Amino acid sequence: MRSGRDNNVCFLGFLVFFLISYLSLSLALTNPDDVAAINSLFLALESPLLPGWVASGGDPCGESWQGVLCNASQVETIILISASLGGELGVGLNMFTSLKAMDFSNNHIGGSIPSTLPDSLQNLFLSGNKFTGTIPESLSSLKSLSVMSLNNNLLSGKIPDVFQDLGLMINLDLSSNNLSGPLPPSMQNLSTLTSLLLQNNHLSGELDVLQDLPLKDLNVENNLFNGPIPEKLLGIPNFIKGGNLFNVTIAPSPSPETPPSPTSPKRPFFGPPSTNASTGHGQAHVRSPPSDHPSRPTPQGEKDSFTSKRIIWISILGAFSFLVLALVCLLWGRKCLRRREDSEQLSKPHLTSEYGRARESSRSNASMLPPSDTFNKDKEAKPKERIGGASKLQSGAERSVGSESKQESHEIDMNGNAMDLMYPSSIPPIKRVIAKATVPTEASLKKPSSKSFGPLTSVKHFTVASLQQHTNSFSQENLIGTGMLGSVYRAEFPGGKLLAVRKLDKKSSNHTEEEKFVELVNNIDRIQHANIVQLVGFCSEHSQRLLIHEYCRNGTLHDLLHTDDRLMIKLSWNIRVRMALEAAKALEYLHEICDPPSIHRNFKSANILLDDDLRVHVSDCGLASLISSGAVSQLSGQLLAAYGYGAPEFEYGIYTVKCDVYSFGVVMLELLTGRKSYDKKRDRGEQFLVRWAIPQLHDIDALAKMVDSSLKGDYPAKSLSHFADVISRCVQSEPEFRPLMSEVVQDLSDMIQREHRRNDSNGDNQYAGRR
Repeated sequence: MRSGRDNNVCFLGFLVFFLISYLSLSLALTNPDDVAAINSLFLALESPLLPGWVASGGDPCGESWQGVLCNASQVETIILISASLGGELGVGLNMFTSLKAMDFSNNHIGGSIPSTLPDSLQNLFLSGNKFTGTIPESLSSLKSLSVMSLNNNLLSGKIPDVFQDLGLMINLDLSSNNLSGPLPPSMQNLSTLTSLLLQNNHLSGELDVLQDLPLKDLNVENNLFNGPIPEKLLGIPNFIKGGNLFNVTIAPSPSPETPPSPTSPKRPFFGPPSTNASTGHGQAHVRSPPSDHPSRPTPQGEKDSFTSKRIIWISILGAFSFLVLALVCLLWGRKCLRRREDSEQLSKPHLTSEYGRARESSRSNASMLPPSDTFNKDKEAKPKERIGGASKLQSGAERSVGSESKQESHEIDMNGNAMDLMYPSSIPPIKRVIAKATVPTEASLKKPSSKSFGPLTSVKHFTVASLQQHTNSFSQENLIGTGMLGSVYRAEFPGGKLLAVRKLDKKSSNHTEEEKFVELVNNIDRIQHANIVQLVGFCSEHSQRLLIHEYCRNGTLHDLLHTDDRLMIKLSWNIRVRMALEAAKALEYLHEICDPPSIHRNFKSANILLDDDLRVHVSDCGLASLISSGAVSQLSGQLLAAYGYGAPEFEYGIYTVKCDVYSFGVVMLELLTGRKSYDKKRDRGEQFLVRWAIPQLHDIDALAKMVDSSLKGDYPAKSLSHFADVISRCVQSEPEFRPLMSEVVQDLSDMIQREHRRNDSNGDNQYAGRR
């Protein structure tokens, strides 16, 4: 009797266990195949410490698994950058049902790249790991692949001929591996490829297969490529080809013992060099059969040879005579000009404008000081508006301009420096450049004298040692945040001054050369606006690239809206509108006032910093050149789209100022609703803020329900309606229907003016301190 009772208890326990297991599986959101695939991946990566990840079961889409993004019940994106992952990728990736993006950049994953990648894959980032072996031929089945970065690994062998059906490929990065052999013929089928990076390999052969591709970026430096460079490749905007064996000169004519083949006609001696073959200067009549006795030239050959020699000697003598004549004219002209300047100096000693023009006229290699008006007109990328109207000075030294330094000139802004104009012309201006109070870096000290001074910048130069001291060796306690370009640390200097130090990640920055990085610093420093984070200094030592910015004590708008900090500082409706206006002014400045215009490319509430007075300071301005490079560009668009900030055209690799307008509209929605742009914890229909909000923006009742509950209804109804109208126009799916930022600024300014007039009439003004 007791035995039967025990059996019943065991049976009931098993039944309860079965029901619980069944219910947990039926209630799970994630497709079971995706669960099995991600479990297999977790084990292959040697079970790393990743929040939410487990070796068996689990619900990646329903739970908070680090780096996992889903669409409905299917895992679509896995992003685990710099997560200290080891192990391998395993063989179970093909079990994913709809995986579109996979980013394991900057880890320690080894082994070979699996041949079982999911066919649905569109973006594959495996750069900065320890992958070995060859590139798998199974890539040919990834017909949706648009971006692939396998750079900075240990891959070897030939590039497989697998590109026949990869017509959607946009970016391909195979640089810094041990790849060898020629480029496969199927590469000519990459009809949408715009960026191809092959540098630092052992690739050989010619580049003919690339000549018809729509490339904008091509880097093949430090390989073994040879032969002529196809003429079409020379028109690529960013073509880097150094460190190869290309034939860029006209080859000598063949010796008499090896007569030219009648099937390989040669160009005439005075014709342009051919890009299709390395030919020399042969006879003009090359279609006749070669002579059986090439050692016995014909009379006609002797005549042609004599004529050619005579023409050569005449040309040499003519060029020499021309150079002598030009030198005499130059010396005589300078002597006359100097006399004229002396006479003008004596007759008009106080006319500084004439003095400036005289120095401009007599400029030589040692005199490069144009008059101030000419300098201002020619200055590259100088904003049309500048606070104070004058350049900043540091330690009494003039500001140097990086755009001019690209040509290795040392022009100095003479605005506001009247005493400089009183120097006699006999003092070579170049000496003032040498005496400029700048701190030379190690790289500049090691360069030849022709480049030892440029590019220069007036931004303060910090050393790595000083930044380590003030950030406590870049400790975790001083870490403010981490983004796609690197990490940001808080640095405390004597006197309690705080600065933010951005440590650029090596994979995100191609500015490894000193000149390029200082040029970037100069470009950022020219961006001067009250609502844009100010650059304070930079550091370039020991292959480290760091940018130092002003520090904003109240953190980011994202934290203020979406974390517990919002309980400490209440954002009234009027403050939110004012914040939107200030952020709009920052984008308007970038888009329409800077010359040339600039795209932000990474606008979001986490990049809107707030000072002590809750004034907006937009960060990451001027870093578009870093974001637009290679894999970072795709990652930027991918992350912005994944987290709800990206415009629909991001999917096609399109980045314009209208993309910034869309992202700005999403930030306005955050200010309106208090919700995140993407919130995985909400119901599926409400996870993406734009999708949820758009149908309700023009419904008065629904709009009132959307407003952040912390406002407690304290807002003007008309102001709310106008605010929603601006949002609606900014987040239009078609970019041509989105407004310019100047229009947005005007709309928000008009809205605030109307509220000002109404509040003034009521004796109340909540828009305190509006810019």
